[in-house]
Amino acid sequence: MSQNLQGGDRLRPVDLARRHGLSTQAVRNYEEAGILPAAGRSPHGYRAYTPLHASALRAFLALLPGYGHPAATSVLQAVNRGATGDALRIVDESHAQLLEDRRTLRAVELALRDLDPVRRERGDTFVGPLSRRLGIRPATLRKWERAGVVQPRRDPRTGYRVYGEADVRDAQLAHQLRRGGYRLEQIAPVIAQVRSAGGVAPLESMLRDWNARLSARSRAMLSGAAALDAYLECRGE
Repeated sequence: MSQNLQGGDRLRPVDLARRHGLSTQAVRNYEEAGILPAAGRSPHGYRAYTPLHASALRAFLALLPGYGHPAATSVLQAVNRGATGDALRIVDESHAQLLEDRRTLRAVELALRDLDPVRRERGDTFVGPLSRRLGIRPATLRKWERAGVVQPRRDPRTGYRVYGEADVRDAQLAHQLRRGGYRLEQIAPVIAQVRSAGGVAPLESMLRDWNARLSARSRAMLSGAAALDAYLECRGE
């Protein structure tokens, strides 16, 4: 960038800030962080921005809702240091994570749906019967317990693990998700959500909200990618 700018190309920090509802200090902070290219200087030595900086700022702010602050920052920093390939890789990784989130949601929806026709036993059950019912080893249930996926109580007289109806439901859901390829550390938060909701039925609204958030994030990513593409065009890339 030329160090001496023509008046028609020059934007003051306040000009850039006002257009986006920011403070001038925020604009300077973005420049110092590498989110904006280094500013040129006016003949009197004042910091001066150009339409290129305005495009960079638009791209960053557009990326934030869909990609998040760390990824948006890394993308702009990479572009500004000439590593466009690195920036596009970060974009691709964010889209891959969104796809994985959609797959997780679908797996949860299917797992919850598949719980409905499963026969419910009356009363409590123990490790052996439950493991046979699910077609897994008793050691697997104990591993799930250590991971916080199931939380059976202990019989005060014998010390045996006792699985109530809610515990059986949690084990069934965990089994469905494990069959879908999900790890225990991914499953445990879902089971915790089921417990806090008081069962499966109240989760329907949560799943709708989850789906809506993913759709909103996907749309935000489209807008962010378009603004990033415009910035790359502005840079001549």
